[in-house]
Amino acid sequence: MQKINSGLVVLSLFIGVTGASHAQVWKCTTDGKTHYSDQPCAAKGEQMRPQSLQSNVIDTSADRAAAERAKAAAEREQQQTNGVQPSGPAAPSNFCPSDRDIAAMETKASSISLSADAKKFVQDEIRRARQCQKGQGNYNASDWNVSKQAVDAQSSLTGGADARRRAEAMHSAANASEGDRIARQREIEERNAKRGGLNYQAPLRDR
Repeated sequence: MQKINSGLVVLSLFIGVTGASHAQVWKCTTDGKTHYSDQPCAAKGEQMRPQSLQSNVIDTSADRAAAERAKAAAEREQQQTNGVQPSGPAAPSNFCPSDRDIAAMETKASSISLSADAKKFVQDEIRRARQCQKGQGNYNASDWNVSKQAVDAQSSLTGGADARRRAEAMHSAANASEGDRIARQREIEERNAKRGGLNYQAPLRDR
């Protein structure tokens, strides 16, 4: 393996410090050895062309732009995690729960303490959150705060049904197709319940 010529180190310093201003650098040969200098060669040598020097200067503008984009993306993700509507020109028009939020709902849905209605509701919220991530609906941070409160309320002995109704009303307003699905599901539940006779009671989720 050949040793690195110390002149290359000198050249790198010249390029790094003054390459942008097209510094004058000479490639000199003395006793068969090549070195670089900012002064004309005493013996054999040639002046390096500015173009060749410029091509060796590292352009960090792309790296800076990539770093700025990564920083902005991280800030938007943090805003989502904190339940804050992302700001700035890159903010999405449709605010959605983060993957962390969805994972928390999945943990909730696996709780054995939830009633059947509560478990089904939480599973529906998970599905709606994933639909939102796919661009369905027109939600804001306040909408998903209603959803989070409703999911949390499912562990309570009281208030769960009211919280479900509020969340479903929010989904109906934010996502037309989901509103239609909710309305059809209620019609089916009421129709099936009425077939039970005069002892019909509205499902817990509608009380």
